[in-house]
Amino acid sequence: MALLVQKYGGTSVGSIERIEAVADRVLKHKQQGDDIVVVVSAMSGETNRLIGLAKSIQATPDVREMDVLLSTGEQVTIALLSMALMKRGLKAKSYTGSQVRITTDNSHGKARIQDIDTDAMRSDLDDGTVLVVAGFQGADEFGNITTLGRGGSDTTGVALAAALKADECQIYTDVDGVYTTDPRVVDSARRLEKITFEEMLEMASLGSKVLQIRSVEFAGKYQVPLRVLSSFKDGDGTLITTDGENTMEQPAVSGIAFNRDEAKLTLKGVPDVPGVASKILGPVSEANVEVDMIVQNVSMDGTTDFTFTVHRNDYDKALNVLQGVAKDLNAKEVLSDDKIAKVSIVGVGMRSHAGVATSMFKALAEESINIQLISTSEIKVSVIIDEKYMELAVRSLHSAFKLNEPNTGVSEA
Repeated sequence: MALLVQKYGGTSVGSIERIEAVADRVLKHKQQGDDIVVVVSAMSGETNRLIGLAKSIQATPDVREMDVLLSTGEQVTIALLSMALMKRGLKAKSYTGSQVRITTDNSHGKARIQDIDTDAMRSDLDDGTVLVVAGFQGADEFGNITTLGRGGSDTTGVALAAALKADECQIYTDVDGVYTTDPRVVDSARRLEKITFEEMLEMASLGSKVLQIRSVEFAGKYQVPLRVLSSFKDGDGTLITTDGENTMEQPAVSGIAFNRDEAKLTLKGVPDVPGVASKILGPVSEANVEVDMIVQNVSMDGTTDFTFTVHRNDYDKALNVLQGVAKDLNAKEVLSDDKIAKVSIVGVGMRSHAGVATSMFKALAEESINIQLISTSEIKVSVIIDEKYMELAVRSLHSAFKLNEPNTGVSEA
């Protein structure tokens, strides 16, 4: 018997048939004696439909009213799922975010959770009731409806699990776990039984779509065991948990991540003086462009070459800003490339294994893949390469680190 928080995304509740299937799964857990809190998203496509309605009236919809509108999507789902559970003879009760008393700040569209009142929920759980909670939403101190922004339903699920001290937070999605790399690129990619919060945070930041980084951060902070499972087939999924005591026995690399959505910009021949990095990146930041990897090379002639990467969607904007900066700093030239990709190896075992980066570079060299930039952290090594070699790089690294073999190995499904 356990207290489980189960979160189902939009595709998992995208039709009446799928809502009925969720109800069947919840019924099985109740029959096993588990207490269940279900967190649901709006049915797939519903949020986009509501956004379209709003924009047909206001080009830039009022943020408070937008939250009122968008919160209705989840309310439809909680009512329908509660009905489906009742049809199966279970006690069920729907809760909106404000009914749970999920208190947030007043940042409409991107609110952050401040407190959760669990008294009413605990009373209903003690009575054997299945709680069906609207994800993605809460209310500020004045009772205004707020939404949590991207990944909000995952965050709701993890936050409720933390507040209720649940045994596990289960995230049901359209994949059956976290893989050593994308199976669409590497046929032998393997589903991982377990990974650490640190590894999953790196994977999420590197582009893995399995979980939103915000929910993983929340789970790590409050030590909530997370499990990624498929809504459409049975299986144990992937457990995301603390590092544990056996990091010395961890494989050096747990998985390969990659991101096609990268662009690189270089400012050549900038005077090598204190504050030059701020003068380059300040205007880029003011243009609301996020910078990823940064490399600075000092030349013998007293100048420096400054290179950084951005998301490909921000490429044109960043290039325009950098051209203006080049004139102000009297730089020699601006170089740019929007046909690059980032490939990364991730693993907590890197802390106790020497030569991991060397092995990575050797594997890429054997395929004649040139490395343009390198970035490292304690449990990650990332390289920028020509986009056309990305899949070859992923396959070669997956093979080099033997990630198709059991007891090795993190990336997206």
